[in-house]
Amino acid sequence: MRGTAAVALSLTLGAASAPPALREQVQQYRQANEARIVRELAELVSIPNVTSDKANISRNAQRLMEMLAKRGVAARRIEEPEAPPAVYGELRAPQARRTLIFYAHYDGQPVDPAQWSTPPWSPVLRDAQGQEVPLPEAGGGLPPEARLFGRSASDDKAPIVAMLAALDALSASNISPSVNLKFLFEGEEEAESKHLPALLTHNRELLASDGWIFCDGPVHQSRRMQVVYGARGVVALELTVYGPTRAVHDGHYGNWAPNPAARLAALLASMRDPEGKVLIAGFYDGVRPIGDAERAAIAKIPQVDGDLRKSLGLALTEANNAPLPERVLLPALNVRGLQAGHVGEKAANAIPTEAQASIDLRLVPDQKLESVKRAVEQHIVAQGYSIVREEPDASMRLSLPRIVRVHWGGGYPGVRIPLDAPLARAVASVVSDAMAEAPVVHLPLLGGSLPLATIQDALGAPIVIVPIVNHDNNQHAANENLRLQNLWDGIQVFAALFTQAGAAWEQAPATRSR
Repeated sequence: MRGTAAVALSLTLGAASAPPALREQVQQYRQANEARIVRELAELVSIPNVTSDKANISRNAQRLMEMLAKRGVAARRIEEPEAPPAVYGELRAPQARRTLIFYAHYDGQPVDPAQWSTPPWSPVLRDAQGQEVPLPEAGGGLPPEARLFGRSASDDKAPIVAMLAALDALSASNISPSVNLKFLFEGEEEAESKHLPALLTHNRELLASDGWIFCDGPVHQSRRMQVVYGARGVVALELTVYGPTRAVHDGHYGNWAPNPAARLAALLASMRDPEGKVLIAGFYDGVRPIGDAERAAIAKIPQVDGDLRKSLGLALTEANNAPLPERVLLPALNVRGLQAGHVGEKAANAIPTEAQASIDLRLVPDQKLESVKRAVEQHIVAQGYSIVREEPDASMRLSLPRIVRVHWGGGYPGVRIPLDAPLARAVASVVSDAMAEAPVVHLPLLGGSLPLATIQDALGAPIVIVPIVNHDNNQHAANENLRLQNLWDGIQVFAALFTQAGAAWEQAPATRSR
């Protein structure tokens, strides 16, 4: 087991510190070009980017190709049959001994325009008071607390623009990267990255590297930049429980006809308790214990739970207010949607024909995806249900007393690299130095899910996550937004990684686990 000395070393390594002059040069460039940077992001956000919209996805890819080429980055599309294109870029550095791939995705979640204050692909800039202000034509001096609203303004187009603005800042000062840079911008991340395994396998040589830096996810809730060493895996599950073939009057047939809504509620209650503990036998098999290094890192994370509960209107959170960083190190079963009949003014005195639940399972290292699926299905059968994969026909309904349709979505397991791995230590050093005036949070595991396992399985390279966007960005929801200060911080961090990662890596040999 790694001791606390190892994690302390990984979080304080600073021999490859960026000179203050570099930070100042990047900051000066950004301050003089804030309007241009925000306008470039707004133009990219204005292109709709739902994966199923093939025409606009192609427009996004073409725009990214142009943006990369403008910086002298050799760019190309990488395509798989029936898949949205990925955009690849490469910029080689003289005398570089390492190669890093920077990953972001350009696709976004579907939208319901009725829920948005302004159209999702018509970017709007608002000041700290929420008042709309015009997008500036040129110059700098934009208020750092202003926010740009639009789908994917933060998730995940902001990191792409921050990377390219960092290249511009370095070019303006005639500074070269210290590592060979590769960029991969995926167009299917929000649709489960179904074609990513094939893409990686078919482009193994092109995507060869010493490590990946994922630029997805939010900064810490304290607003501090964070370095993250893994992410939970995920798999989606849809359950449908069946009742009568037509809705029947609940006065005439209640207590006689099985009620699918009540049955589904009982089934879900058998799967998890009110405190979030999963009750499925075998679900926790293989879960990697939290080690000393991870506990030491968690102990240094700012305590924000109280403020979060207040902002979210929660008197108590699960497991008797257990700390959030500890909770995301555990697997979870989340009920993300329920549907049966109607409620409120549309409610009818009827037993519905079926009830549906949409679930996601968040997995941690070293849970096995297939083992988790098997445990869930065995639990369902133990509750007296027969599992079907398609809509049950008449003979099934008459012969099987309890039927549930089970449909699994795509997924992948969780991944976490050791905090004392060379890449982890090098990135921690560089980001901490770049944010010298604001201590960086080191988070062992991101609560959300990213296709890290897919990349590690295909290419074997280590991965570290460096998110830049604000934690309160309405990610995946209406009125998604980006706080401008987060964009400015991202430019500073990426410029430091481009120029300092090589030296930091050479000074971060592997620390033996103890």
